[in-house]
Order: sequence, then C-alpha cells, then structure tokens
Amino acid sequence: MTLRPVETWMTDMDGVLVHEEVPIPGATEFIDRLKASGRRFLVLTNNSIFTPRDLRARLLGSGIDVPESAIWTSALATAQFLGDQRPGGTAYVVGEAGLTTALHDVGYVMTDRDPDYVVLGETRTYSFEAITKAIRLVAAGARFIATNPDPSGPSQQGMLPATGSVAALISTATGRSPYFIGKPNPLMMRSALNRIEAHSETTAMVGDRMDTDVVSGLEAGLQTCLVLTGSTRREDVERFPYRPTRVFDSVADLVDLV
Repeated sequence: MTLRPVETWMTDMDGVLVHEEVPIPGATEFIDRLKASGRRFLVLTNNSIFTPRDLRARLLGSGIDVPESAIWTSALATAQFLGDQRPGGTAYVVGEAGLTTALHDVGYVMTDRDPDYVVLGETRTYSFEAITKAIRLVAAGARFIATNPDPSGPSQQGMLPATGSVAALISTATGRSPYFIGKPNPLMMRSALNRIEAHSETTAMVGDRMDTDVVSGLEAGLQTCLVLTGSTRREDVERFPYRPTRVFDSVADLVDLV
C-alpha cells in the first residue's frame, strides 16, 4: 500500500519522537522538514499531565523544536469536549496542571460540591483521598469523564499505573464507566483535525501503537503510518484485525515523504 498525497501530518510523541527524554533518531529532522515545508502538523499525546508549553520545553530539551501551537493533548481535547457539551460547567478534577489549566481556559470551575463532572486525568501522585472523593461524587450522580484509557505508562524506574487503571478502580466501586476522550477515541483525532483545519483524506497519522494511534487514525479516516520504535513490533501487526497504511522502521524513514 502506498500513501496518497499528504497535506497535513499528525504524529504521536512517546515512541515516535522520543523515549522519555531521549530523542529517537530522525525525529528532529522530521519536525524540521515539516516546519520548512510549511505543511500544517500536530504532535498528539494522551498524556494530560503537562500543558503544551511544558511539552514544548521538554521536547526542546531533547533537541526537537515543536511550536506550542502544534501540540494537542488529551487534556485539551477533554476541555474542548466539555466546553462544547456543557459550557461554563463545573468539575472535580483528579489530575495535574495540563488538565486543570485546559479546563480553566474553557471557563470551567473546579469544585467538589455537586460538580457536573468528575474528570480523571493522569498524575504521578494519585491519592486515596482524591480517588475516594471521586468515587463518592460519581456515585452521587456526577458524570464520569477520563482523559484517556491507557492502563499504564513508562518511567525511568519502570511501569506506572495510568488513567485507565485508576478509572477501572472508580468504575468497579461505582458501577459507572467513564467516557474516554483520548486515543483511540476518534473524537481526539477529529478535534485535532479541526484544530488545524485539515481534511481527513489528505492527513496521515504517525504512531507506534496499533491499539491507539493506528485504530484511532483509521476510524477518523486518516492514512496511518506505524513506526517500530515504540510499543508495537513488526510481528505484532498481523495479530490485529486492521492494518496500517504503511509500516516504517522509524520516523527517519518519513523525512523524505514530507
């Protein structure tokens, strides 16, 4: 399968551009080529901990210069969704600055008194007290939203529980499942397309995971490029009932396609 002409690009961050703080070979050249070409692009991440400004600084520290405006997070997508659904609403938030800042920016008030929503995001400091409060509010009728379904995330010390694992805890206690906003929900991709006024038929999604990046791109009507520098190995691809448009060893192989 070959790529149709691509006018706009979307790429995952972890596993495609960086491993933690270490740049993946070719990532700097890929981003530089995108900027030089004038093509619109977005770096997407399910991580809701950091603001786009924080993420820009982290990438810059790895030698990858991505404009703040070209970073789209599950926190931003969640805030946009809630702002559209219930403008000027209230939320009890379990998360960090990336999520609370995004919600404040769309006019939301943070409260634990009869909130419209309980919003669960990623944090490195989940507390039993905060989770218990979330459980009680969801049980009392607050609508349950989670930024993404990722069950675990990487760290330099090893695997960490992520949003999906804590969401499962709250769901088990309350019998209420959350609505997940981030990948693989194609809503994340659609909001990103709208952000840069892109058309799905001329946009490609670059990712390292079949179960998030590729399937969400596929369901949103994008071409999909799987790179083998992250979670999915080449031999894993055939296990899935869907396929990416193309498979590449790394993002370095995409530089000449921009």
